[in-house]
Amino acid sequence: MDKSTLTFLGTGTSRGVPQLGCRCPVCRSADPHDKRLRSAVLLRSGGRLIMIDVGPDFRQQGLREGLDHLDAIFITHEHYDHIGGMDDVRAFSNHHHTFPIFALPRVIDALHRVMPYSFGPKKYPGSPTLELHPLTPGEPVADDRYADVLPFTVLHGQLPILGYRIGDLAYITDCKTLPEESYEILRGVRTLVINALRIREHPSHLSFDEAIQVIHRIGPEQTYLTHIDHDFGTHEEICALCPPGITPAYDGLTIDL
Repeated sequence: MDKSTLTFLGTGTSRGVPQLGCRCPVCRSADPHDKRLRSAVLLRSGGRLIMIDVGPDFRQQGLREGLDHLDAIFITHEHYDHIGGMDDVRAFSNHHHTFPIFALPRVIDALHRVMPYSFGPKKYPGSPTLELHPLTPGEPVADDRYADVLPFTVLHGQLPILGYRIGDLAYITDCKTLPEESYEILRGVRTLVINALRIREHPSHLSFDEAIQVIHRIGPEQTYLTHIDHDFGTHEEICALCPPGITPAYDGLTIDL
């Protein structure tokens, strides 16, 4: 069986790092680990290529990774930094192939609003042909090709969004809190990816200390931090803060699962 890998396409926040117009030490850093595009990952597993989220940097990320095909995209929520690259999915979709997108019903409605030219009887020629599949938190995906993908609820402030468990891997971004039922779903996870925005608290994202508390409760063998803002510090500084078993991810990092 082919080994499974996870590639971090982007590990930054909605503004990315460096942030436009900022002259802080992180944004001026020459270390490539401090260049963070909007958060997304690419999972290679069971002969499939699955993306989680497709932000506005998708084209750049795909070119960097030499991406020449893709099987499905799973969306965490409808904010622009997680769906802003959807139009570029046209590279993997044409009139002879509908491309599967999995998301909450609310997110599917948002895609119809922001991409009306891709749906309905007057679909614009050349626009991506998307096949939208609604998800229910806590229920496996109703598609045999992706039956191992289990969505679960996390709260982005007050907004319910999705995390995903796929085998021993769990991916969480834009989380502030998790309901108890999601902790149950995460029992036994070995590799965890979770957001840690910065040191200071934020109303809708986990701070570093809050993320550490969640990590300790879940108890994975290895954790990778993502959705990192420029005011967290440099990659080197974040590494120095992290206890054993926890490390900041960076763009282009590929891990074996």
